[in-house]
Amino acid sequence: MNTIPRAPLLLGIAGLLPFLWGVLTLHSEEAARLTLDTVGPRFTGPFVMLQYGTIILAFMSGVLWGFATKAQGAVAASGYALSVAPALWAFFFVGGGPVSAAIYLIAGFVGLLGLDWMFWRQGLAPDWWMRLRLLLTAVVVVCLATVVI
Repeated sequence: MNTIPRAPLLLGIAGLLPFLWGVLTLHSEEAARLTLDTVGPRFTGPFVMLQYGTIILAFMSGVLWGFATKAQGAVAASGYALSVAPALWAFFFVGGGPVSAAIYLIAGFVGLLGLDWMFWRQGLAPDWWMRLRLLLTAVVVVCLATVVI
């Protein structure tokens, strides 16, 4: 029962494409040039990773909110309160230069993993949730780390 269903797995992997493309355009002049010529600079290097990472961190607040709807009483109330943390983190901390934004996004995604675990441990997330989140978070953090180093 811990097997990640095909649709969430494939969609999760597809959601990694902007991060992976950002890394590719950081390290490949040809990929960067192709992107600049076809869709513009905001889809290259750190720009695509930071913009998309901010969006995904905020999106994950909605996912956690959905998990909170399965709870009752104080657990539900704390779940709702904690579910907005990733979006607020992105709003208040992600900005400035690319290096600081990437560091704050990395911290946000690692913190999100802790919230994922909490909701999963409470039985509010699917059995396979942490396997998916660990995989996706690892790739996202490695990609964002290329902006920092």
